[in-house]
Amino acid sequence: MGNIIIRKAVLNDLEFILQIYNQGIKDKIATLETETKDIAYMSRWFEQHQDRYQVIVAEHDDQVVGWASLNPYNNRCSYAGVADLSIYISRSHRGKGIGGMLLSVIEKKAKEFDFHKIVLFTFPFNQLGQGLYRKYGYREVGVFNNQGIMDGKFIDVMAMEKLLGEP
Repeated sequence: MGNIIIRKAVLNDLEFILQIYNQGIKDKIATLETETKDIAYMSRWFEQHQDRYQVIVAEHDDQVVGWASLNPYNNRCSYAGVADLSIYISRSHRGKGIGGMLLSVIEKKAKEFDFHKIVLFTFPFNQLGQGLYRKYGYREVGVFNNQGIMDGKFIDVMAMEKLLGEP
């Protein structure tokens, strides 16, 4: 597949990040979001991901093919060491190891910024995602039954976590 570069996201990556995120929304395998986003939305999101809450991208042949971000889990100060994780891979690059590359790097970033734990939320039917997370030491915490509504039906959401070390 060639060389994959994992690096911190820059403003010029936003169009690719948006495109990949909207693929995830349309494919209904990674998020309860139901409406695609525009560049204004992603610009505001990106501004909020410049300090501890980082965004990294996977680049292949000068094109972003995936991204990962650390997101606020809860605004209470006692949760400052917990980050929520997002990972999105372009359709044409899923299942090729890019998620693992992104996960390895984003975990290092999390430790650098004093996060002691990463949590994520996935659909119970997203076996590809769960396989990746389990491979990297994430454990299932539980399933929220009827957590959201998609296409007029209730959908369950699985919580997973990984402890990174002492604060």
